[in-house]
Amino acid sequence: MTTNTTKIAGRYRLERRLGIGGMSTVQLAFDERLQRYVAVKLLAEHLADDESFVSRFRREALAAARLVHPNIVQVFDFGFDKTAHQHFIVMEHVSGQSCAELLRDRGHLEVDEAVSIITQACRGLDYAHRNGVVHRDVKPGNLLVADTGVVKLADFGIARATDQSSITQVGSVLGTAAYLAPEQARGEEAGPRADIYSLGVVSYQLLSGRLPYEAASLSELALRQQRESPPPLNQLNPSVPPELARVVATALAIDQEDRPPDGLILADAIRAGAQGLDPRLGTAPVGTRATRVLPAHQSATAATRVVPAPVANAGRPAPARRATPAPVASAPRRAPARQPAPVPEPRSGRGARRMLAFLMLALAFIVAVVVAVVIVTSTQKTVVQARNVATNDVQTAITDLQNLISQYTK
Repeated sequence: MTTNTTKIAGRYRLERRLGIGGMSTVQLAFDERLQRYVAVKLLAEHLADDESFVSRFRREALAAARLVHPNIVQVFDFGFDKTAHQHFIVMEHVSGQSCAELLRDRGHLEVDEAVSIITQACRGLDYAHRNGVVHRDVKPGNLLVADTGVVKLADFGIARATDQSSITQVGSVLGTAAYLAPEQARGEEAGPRADIYSLGVVSYQLLSGRLPYEAASLSELALRQQRESPPPLNQLNPSVPPELARVVATALAIDQEDRPPDGLILADAIRAGAQGLDPRLGTAPVGTRATRVLPAHQSATAATRVVPAPVANAGRPAPARRATPAPVASAPRRAPARQPAPVPEPRSGRGARRMLAFLMLALAFIVAVVVAVVIVTSTQKTVVQARNVATNDVQTAITDLQNLISQYTK
């Protein structure tokens, strides 16, 4: 398809062709109004005369323009150029290659690179599905890989715009036959899981370099889909883990209810399968490095120890055992309570007692001396009298001393 003008809508200056398909040609153009490069898709001229297509195209182009996501090519503008008699769509220009070009140049991709492309496409599809838009034409040519590694899905809404229009009624095939889901090949309504199937076909091709089913017509494709299963990916490419091969096979399930329900679940399963993990459980198979075993030296604690039931009681449930409490460190002994110290007597009381005892001894000593002198120097009669006097005096002194002591000690 050629064009007789170098501008579309008076502002998009066409520079060179980027790609060509059965219904459109993509041109690199420069937006003179916003001063940026864009990609302009020029639809086939015969589509302009299909009223059903025109109405659907407008509605679906508006829906695609509302999809703003890092993994979806942004739609900037659309319309009809009367001079060229063509419908056009202005899209974000992605500098890079499509997956179709990568397959053409390299045959197939390494597992890590393919997984990155597939999971990014899953995120773009999931966002579109949650916003009510089904792509219906997921294939390598519509998966663009930018130079930065970002993957973007292109051509949202165009497949639905062409569905049930006169071009299908005259025998044209909607989408590339090899990537159609079985329900699409039967002419049934395509939902989000039809895009999951198509992405499964792309995944199979990126990892093996071939399609899961080779068919020359829709009838042959539908027949092979019903009668046989494609060879497992890990047989075609030994570097593909068996877990990843099973995930892709699940996306290619004939019954759409057996496929992953949405793109995010498929993306998680793809990543898990690429790491050799069970995509259903999210755990590593027994014996792999991801399986962790408790070292033997780490014995169970009292709180986690399990006591096996006696063998004799194996036929009946073992009675519940009361948990043995963990030993508790004994509290330190308390020191015996100290008795209160006796209140000391006042120093004045002790001094008075000492003074009285000293005076009593001194007085007794004086009396004894006086009696001794009298006895030595006096006659017997005098002695007797002196004894009586001394006795009386001593008795009086003792009585006075006792009274004195009693008075001072009370």
